[in-house]
Amino acid sequence: MNRRDALRQTALLSATYFTAPFDPLSDSLRRSYPLGACDWSLQRACNPAVFMYAKKIGLDGVQLSYNSRSDESYLLRPENQQAMLEAAKKSGVKIASLAIGELNRVPLKSEARTVDWVSGSIDAAKALKVKVVLLAFFSQGDLRNDEAGKKVVIERLKSLMPKAEKQGITLAIESYLSAQEHLDIIEAVGSPNLKVYYDPRNAADAGHDPYTEIPLLGKRKLICEVHLKENGALLGQGSIDWPRIRQLLNEIHFKGWAQLEGAMPPGKTLDEAYPQNVQYARKIVG
Repeated sequence: MNRRDALRQTALLSATYFTAPFDPLSDSLRRSYPLGACDWSLQRACNPAVFMYAKKIGLDGVQLSYNSRSDESYLLRPENQQAMLEAAKKSGVKIASLAIGELNRVPLKSEARTVDWVSGSIDAAKALKVKVVLLAFFSQGDLRNDEAGKKVVIERLKSLMPKAEKQGITLAIESYLSAQEHLDIIEAVGSPNLKVYYDPRNAADAGHDPYTEIPLLGKRKLICEVHLKENGALLGQGSIDWPRIRQLLNEIHFKGWAQLEGAMPPGKTLDEAYPQNVQYARKIVG
């Protein structure tokens, strides 16, 4: 092959690469993310047994609940931290991150004791050697159309961020707010350790467009982890275009955990649904 023919073939291959349809299984576009699941979705919240179950279904990690309704400081106590560390080591499944789902019932915007919860979760995250704590803002904690609530949250986060920064922990907001509203809160708080826990399903359910929000937040490197979720359907059988989501995450150079949540069709058991969810998610995250 002469030089001219070689250049022509190279150009042809390049054109094919850049115009080919996106294939979620294509090695040329693959960027692998570690795959975990929320302990509450695995029906083992605040329970070290979650790690062996996660291993059984092929997960890399677990997102742990910091507390529960019956035990508001579960992961703050050293004996429970040690139990989780030992269970993770024995199973070979990592502790991916923490989450305070109880903030949906006892909101940061209205309950002063939740400041202690968040402060304790920073200590727990440090002890468990993880970098992210999810702060939930749904149900009673929903911030939509609540400017007074947002102001309280901003002031409470301002008081917490110096500790998070010192400990190297990221606090991550998950809510029904738009990407721009998340940006507004982050800018008002003014800390590099406050980011967004992005859930495309939540965004779509709230009337936002995840396919434009991911690039907007990603340009500022503000997405620290993502949830892979459908409501009332297996992952990949709902309305979210997950291959497109994966492509957008690739484009913003996302490097965090992808965590399965929900994705339970009516009538299916956990043992029926979650191996299928893991199998599908592997095609998306690698």
